[in-house]
Amino acid sequence: MTEIPDVPSVGEMREASTRLAGRLLRTPVRLWDDEALRRIVGEQTEVFLKEELFQRTGSFKPRGALTVMLALPPAVLARGVTAVSAGNHAMAVAYAARALGTTAKVVMPESADPFRVECCRTLGAVVELVTNVHRAFERAREIEAEEGRSFVHPFEGRGTALGTATLGLELQEQVPDLDAVIVPIGGGGLCAGVATAVKLLSPRCLVYGVEPVGADTMHRSFQAGTPQSIEAVRTIADSLGAPHAEPYSFALCRRFVDDLVLVDDDALRAAMLLLFRSAKLAAEPAGAASTAALCGPLRGHLVGKRVALIVCGGNIAPATFARHLEAARPF
Repeated sequence: MTEIPDVPSVGEMREASTRLAGRLLRTPVRLWDDEALRRIVGEQTEVFLKEELFQRTGSFKPRGALTVMLALPPAVLARGVTAVSAGNHAMAVAYAARALGTTAKVVMPESADPFRVECCRTLGAVVELVTNVHRAFERAREIEAEEGRSFVHPFEGRGTALGTATLGLELQEQVPDLDAVIVPIGGGGLCAGVATAVKLLSPRCLVYGVEPVGADTMHRSFQAGTPQSIEAVRTIADSLGAPHAEPYSFALCRRFVDDLVLVDDDALRAAMLLLFRSAKLAAEPAGAASTAALCGPLRGHLVGKRVALIVCGGNIAPATFARHLEAARPF
């Protein structure tokens, strides 16, 4: 296994979970027992939905943002924070800033869903729109230098992984004896934390990461053995559109993730439709990625297994959601 320093311990995960209590929700897990799903994955496969789209701000992101910001010295936190995001992380940072009594200035690409931009503003953040996600990272660093705000990275760092590990810890407590967990990957912060928690608590449980074809940063990084970048994000799952991988989250994923799979936009739309019709969940494309992986490239591998799907978010404009469902072709 890849050796990395300072892997979060189970004890630290439990301490982090205690610190987050009262500020975040313990999101539900549900057995997805439905005929439409069984026709796709088989009668003997047990599928559990970890419904993180019901978390504060509609995604898993506040786990990492709050964990990072709670570790800041009071005087540093008082100067405020900045972040870059297509939406979910920006919303999480805005929420965390308000919850902790400070301010947030977030940088978002112009292509960001207007619904998410407005949500950020409603949560009290100042929003700057820039041409693309690469420029967004540059601008956030400029704000950090000019205003003294702390940069809260969307997916990198030990604090972020420790925060997302609380999701994996919850899942293991809620559903014991899982055979596999499927986790969406953007930059890898979610998968890094969840995979670490799952493997430390249940080493035999397989962890699969799933990326969209149009944002395959982690696939490229695994193949190269080092963090890699992509030129552009080309997927409807903009929440998974990280332009590059980073060393710490990459190393945790490399150590604790058993395999990676890719899904295309058609599969994401089909998964959104299945979740809506069958599980009655309105998931954004990123939130449907685990379902797309189970019903596609992982279907034959997980027949008869106990499988958990991380439904990581549900932030999407109603009109956009409707367009995706109308364009979806069922599995």
